Amino acid sequence: QVQLVESGGGPVQAGGSLRLSCAASGRTFSSYTMGWFRQAPGKEREFVAAISWSGVSTYSADSVKGRFSISRDKGKNTVYLQMTSLKPEDTALYYCAARTSGITTSQRGYNLWGQGTQVTVSS
Repeated sequence: QVQLVESGGGPVQAGGSLRLSCAASGRTFSSYTMGWFRQAPGKEREFVAAISWSGVSTYSADSVKGRFSISRDKGKNTVYLQMTSLKPEDTALYYCAARTSGITTSQRGYNLWGQGTQVTVSS
């Protein structure tokens, strides 16, 4: 069975850093576009960043540009989200997602999802 499992979340102070990981099991995801989304309490889930199957193309939301970066290790079937200069407004449940076509910011375009990992940024 195909699974995406996120890890690396936790509490952190404002200005700190975290690295989230998304490990894919049950299938080789080297040909998949991978994305990160987040959902804060009382808000809709929003796009954070995505990376193409080759790893050459990436795209990030304006709210995280310059602070977050996405990367992937095909050998480990893992995608990472490096988060720096964290702000309280980055507090959310972060989800990893996969799709077979190119990068899109729409969550509807992703058909595989993980369970999420919580990031809590305190001021």
